[in-house]
Amino acid sequence: MSAGWPMRVYVEDTDFGGVVYYANYLRYFERARTEWLRAKGFSQAALASEAGILFSVVSVQVNYRRPARLDDELVVSCEPHADGRASVRFVQRILRGGELLADADVRVACLAASTLRPTRLPEFVIAEVA
Repeated sequence: MSAGWPMRVYVEDTDFGGVVYYANYLRYFERARTEWLRAKGFSQAALASEAGILFSVVSVQVNYRRPARLDDELVVSCEPHADGRASVRFVQRILRGGELLADADVRVACLAASTLRPTRLPEFVIAEVA
């Protein structure tokens, strides 16, 4: 199931022409994944300190379709899919009023906070992506 989070484009996100700088789309995708996790009742800080796990992007493929501009109201979606025992794949989209601006395929690994080595996904993540 895909969920979406509203975001607005600020001047700090744009180039001189008021167009979102390409790397900032990655920030929007990251924020949506963090909010997805938060909507499930977990913060990244708590997972690191209490469960001893971190999530790290290991690959990303982005398609830039239309430019986002200063003051645009965006919706960033996040759709998780199972991808092995220690990683999750997210299909993500950035929309402006229903118009697709960018989409991404992001693979995120679960790491042990103490060693930064891959570790099995927690049961709550497995339950959400199964």
